[in-house]
Amino acid sequence: MKKAIIGRKIGMTQIFTENGTVIPVTVVEAGPCVVLQKKTIETDGYEAVQLAFGEVKERRMTKPLKGHYDKNSIEYKKVIREFKLDDYASYETGQLIQADVFEAGERVDISGTSKGKGFQGVIKRHNQSRGPMAHGSKYHRSPGSMGASSSPSRVFKGKKLPGQMGNKNVTAVNLEVVKVDAENNVLLIKGAVPGIRGALITIKSSVKA
Repeated sequence: MKKAIIGRKIGMTQIFTENGTVIPVTVVEAGPCVVLQKKTIETDGYEAVQLAFGEVKERRMTKPLKGHYDKNSIEYKKVIREFKLDDYASYETGQLIQADVFEAGERVDISGTSKGKGFQGVIKRHNQSRGPMAHGSKYHRSPGSMGASSSPSRVFKGKKLPGQMGNKNVTAVNLEVVKVDAENNVLLIKGAVPGIRGALITIKSSVKA
């Protein structure tokens, strides 16, 4: 992984190119993040960079977390994430990482928690088709056949059934960074990004780029 930053989804809007083409974009508050710790093979068994993001009141911090921040004299933050970066050695504890770490035209992968839809049926959850809606029909919005009679006499694992929809970790891959506003720490990402407005997300260099 080349680059990474923690951010927050602000919402969606649209911008216009010079030739008048409309581009739907997601506005993302990317950073500023601070390097809280560098994990090393000698002490931790692996190499990674620990980033912290978001304001938080001191009274909401636990004693162990306070000690973790105080050890490196870093202001308390709300969120901590770890990233295994290729140029691990170039980062220093206390270093500030802002939105300008990315450039317009770059491709990124964005991970976040998808919108929770609650308990849903198979038509909404799995995009299945409904049955006939005539009065004589006994099948309208049901999941369909459960198995194959006496053999194998059971329902196979993975059968698409009603259940909890959404509220899962989702990654949107290979999205384009349309614009970088370094002054306000804002990225404009082409297309949709997982999560509700205000949701916490992580932005990483695309593995497909």
